[in-house]
Amino acid sequence: MKVTTKGQVTIPVRIRDYLGIFPHADVDFQIMGGRVILVKPDADKAESGRFLPLRGILKGKLTTQRWMQNTRGD
Repeated sequence: MKVTTKGQVTIPVRIRDYLGIFPHADVDFQIMGGRVILVKPDADKAESGRFLPLRGILKGKLTTQRWMQNTRGD
């Protein structure tokens, strides 16, 4: 595996599948005994965190029906 000029590497699909790492997932790296370990956050935190930035973006006086009409241009 090679590191890009931006310091990036591609996590092989078999490892992503095994760990359940999806696009835009948070991961962390830890150094233990001279090795770098890829750490995936707890599943509960990852699931709630994935949609956390979207919470509240539709708050207001419009109903879901009205939001849908506005986005469709009805």
